[in-house]
Amino acid sequence: MRARITSQVRGMGSYLPERVMTNDEMATIVDTSDEWIVQRTGIRERHLAAEGEMTSDLCLKASERALEAAGMTAADIDLIIVATTTPDQTFPATAAILQTKLGISHGVAFDVQAVCSGFVFALTTADAYLRTGQAKRALVVGAETFSRILDWTDRATCVLFGDGAGAMVVEAVETEDEEEIGILASSLRTDGAHWKKLYVDGGVSSTGTVGHVHMEGREVFKHAVGMISDVIEDVLAKTGKTTDDLDWFVPHQANKRIIDGAGKKLGIPEEKTIVTVDKHANTSAASVPLALSVAVADGRIKSGDLVMIEAMGGGFTWGASLIRW
Repeated sequence: MRARITSQVRGMGSYLPERVMTNDEMATIVDTSDEWIVQRTGIRERHLAAEGEMTSDLCLKASERALEAAGMTAADIDLIIVATTTPDQTFPATAAILQTKLGISHGVAFDVQAVCSGFVFALTTADAYLRTGQAKRALVVGAETFSRILDWTDRATCVLFGDGAGAMVVEAVETEDEEEIGILASSLRTDGAHWKKLYVDGGVSSTGTVGHVHMEGREVFKHAVGMISDVIEDVLAKTGKTTDDLDWFVPHQANKRIIDGAGKKLGIPEEKTIVTVDKHANTSAASVPLALSVAVADGRIKSGDLVMIEAMGGGFTWGASLIRW
């Protein structure tokens, strides 16, 4: 068999800011309650970045943990892709800031902006770089300080989001083995016709904002389950797999009702679904790697497992990837 290059996961890491805001505390800010939030979203608490704590700071802590888990140092990395909607600055890229915080100056570093789908888009991009020999080892990070672009008087949005970061180290491995391993297939979509259903009219993380998140919640929910199912079915078709073959389903942690709806439509049982939204709310691009990191750390996801990740976000953007761990 001719040698081929596969993109294999080497380590996961995550970071959540120390500050925790519970639903009960949220109820002192806007007209809501723990019962109302849990019933509609499954969220119980969220983490908020401290004053002066930037998106790149969250990236750094998650990245250091991912590198440690991979048994590597920053010097081993030659590609950094950060998925974020809340960069430190308009430019340079948060990935470039992360690169220098890691103490390296070689390789390539850039950001990807696909909102909640950002990590899936970034991982798919890294996979393309690795498979074509443009990089050897990639650090892929999803990170957000979403709390800085929220209208804290709007209960329809402020209860939903939190801050955090998750990171993955992926390595290009040349193999002649017929065994499937690494990133097997991905599917990405965008439809800009829906942009007004979920958008921000403000600025970036470090400078404050002149606007906030705007969302037509019912419209987003209406589209989410169908769009998620679309890309998952496409990935399964590309690989000849079915949902029965999956060991784990790791969806975007936006809303428990959306997670349940997608699982039901696809026939994925709850016991195969990783859910962490209750602990950190919707952390946008960070939510998938956060959930992956938790499930790897607690031993659920292990070597050889077949894992489907997916996300959908503003744009609309949506995507899925199938990974043999």
